[in-house]
Amino acid sequence: MPILQSKINKIVVLVVSIMAIGTIGYVVLSNYNLVDALYMTVITVTTVGFGELRPFSPEEKVFTIFLILTSITVFGYAISAFSEYLVSGKLFEHFKHKKVEKEIVRLKGHTIVCGFGRNGKQAILKLRNYNKKFVVVEKNKEMIENIDAGGMLNIEGDATLDETLLKAGIEKASFLITALPSDADNLFVVLTASQLNPKCRVISRASNESSYSKLKIAGADNVIMPDKLGGDHMASLVTTPDVIEFVDRLTIEGETTANLEEIAVDDLPKKYLNKTILDLDLRRQTGCTVIGFRNPDRDYIINPEADIKLIAGSHLIVLGRPEQIIKLRELF
Repeated sequence: MPILQSKINKIVVLVVSIMAIGTIGYVVLSNYNLVDALYMTVITVTTVGFGELRPFSPEEKVFTIFLILTSITVFGYAISAFSEYLVSGKLFEHFKHKKVEKEIVRLKGHTIVCGFGRNGKQAILKLRNYNKKFVVVEKNKEMIENIDAGGMLNIEGDATLDETLLKAGIEKASFLITALPSDADNLFVVLTASQLNPKCRVISRASNESSYSKLKIAGADNVIMPDKLGGDHMASLVTTPDVIEFVDRLTIEGETTANLEEIAVDDLPKKYLNKTILDLDLRRQTGCTVIGFRNPDRDYIINPEADIKLIAGSHLIVLGRPEQIIKLRELF
């Protein structure tokens, strides 16, 4: 709230200036010590009616008149400005933003979602269903009100600016999803995020195929083209309908009860490190099946062999029914 902050700062500066001018004036004109000069200034500007420490000279009276008139003007302005913020709700909005900023400062490893459009909302829904911490960045005032109503942490501002992403905690974020309608804006966000936090994994939306390579060069780890995905999906329902329906069932049911789970080997008990998938014995313990393995070089193996070693930095992709996934989370 730059306007609010500037007015508050202006009021504080004016009040402090009046107190300083009054104190210095009484020290110079009346030869008071600092405490007596401050006392005279306070009783003068507050008009409490206490008498002066000793009779004033004409010069002191003129200075006191000036101090009284000036302080009345300053305090009148201060009361007017404060009342304006109180009535308009800007003061409460200011404190709300301060509270949100403090909560964001405490976040670590969270996700920043830029844009609360159709794709942004879908991303947020998924993050909420998986209990992931996130911050929404949006500059549209009406959308911000909807985000507030949903109880989501948010920053009102332009996601392409450094200061906005810094407020959203980009330096400590693990992921950033930019789902802005403009490819150019998404490109700016990717560049900014990559500069502020090179370790943050950036996922960007793209509308045009020509933007794909530019976003990848700018630093996006993944570039998603919703229109292309939609077309491919519809065509796949013609060529391999049963496969697609099965995959859809996994993801749709997973909105509330997951069927797929990713396990970081580093998060497993240390006794399993450098052991094999067979030693993990997930099938017997949870009923889940390992369907994928990703090594530290980010190479994926589909339907991995049971003798593959669980080395540090690798991940397992696990398939199971919701109750089996819950048991998996409880055990590991």
